[in-house]
Amino acid sequence: MSVEHYENFPVASVLLPRRLREPVEAIYAFARHADDIADEGEADAATRLADLAACARALDLIETGSPPATPMFARLARNVAEWCLPVPLLRDLLDAFAQDVVKTRYADFPELLDYCRRSANPVGRLLLHLYGVDDAASLQRSDAICSALQLINFWQDVGVDWPKGRVYLPQDSLTRFGVSEAAIAAGRVDDAWRALMAFEVQRARAMMLAGAPLAKTLPGRVGWELRLVVQGGLRILERIEAVGYDVFRQRPRLGRLDWLLLAGRACAM
Repeated sequence: MSVEHYENFPVASVLLPRRLREPVEAIYAFARHADDIADEGEADAATRLADLAACARALDLIETGSPPATPMFARLARNVAEWCLPVPLLRDLLDAFAQDVVKTRYADFPELLDYCRRSANPVGRLLLHLYGVDDAASLQRSDAICSALQLINFWQDVGVDWPKGRVYLPQDSLTRFGVSEAAIAAGRVDDAWRALMAFEVQRARAMMLAGAPLAKTLPGRVGWELRLVVQGGLRILERIEAVGYDVFRQRPRLGRLDWLLLAGRACAM
C-alpha cells in the first residue's frame, strides 16, 4: 500500500491527547516500516516477502510476551502490552503489504474493498481501541472512513502507481467505461477517463460521508481530529475534480490554504 507514509491519516497531531501519542506513533512506525519493505527500494519480491515474514515473526514474539530485539518492535511490544492492542489487526496490515508485493490488479470493487479491509481499516480500529470505543456502529463507520481514505489515495496516485506496475482501478470499471491500460500508460484524459474517475470519486465520497457521523460521536479533541480527517479526504476528491481528473500531470493534494477551509468545514459538521 503505497500511501506516502499514510499521508491521509494524520500522525499524532496536536489535537491528539498527549497520553495517546506514544501508542499511536508506535503503531504508525510499524506500519511505515512494513510499508517501506513492500514498496520502497530495489529489492525483489522474494526478499520483500521474506522481510515481511520476519515482521510477522516479531509479532509472534510480541503475542507470547517475548520482547523482540529491534528497537521499533520492542517499542511496539511495550505499547501492545500497556494498551492491550489487538495484534490480529497488525497482522492484517502485514497481510495487505505482502499482497501488494504480488498482486497488481483487482477484478472488481468488492475485491478492492477486501484489500482496504486489511490495508486501511485496521488503523482506524486500532485508534478506536485506544479511545475505548468498540460498538458495532462506530467500527462500521471507522471502516467506511478508512476505506474511503485508501480509495482516495488510489485515485490521486493512479499516475504514481502505474510505473510500479499497479492498477487499483477495478478491472470491471475499466471495461465498463472503455478505459484501457494503454490509456493509463499514456496518461490519456478523455471523456471515457473522466467518466470513470467521476464514478470512482463519487463512490469514495459516498463511503466517506457514510462514516462521517463517527466524528460527532467521539469526544473532545479526538472527534475534532477525525472531523479534519474526513474533511481532508473530501477536499482531495474536490481537487481531483478541479483538475478535470487529470491525476497524471498534477497529483492532487492539500496545501496550506486548504487547512483554513477544512477547519471551517469541520466546525460546521
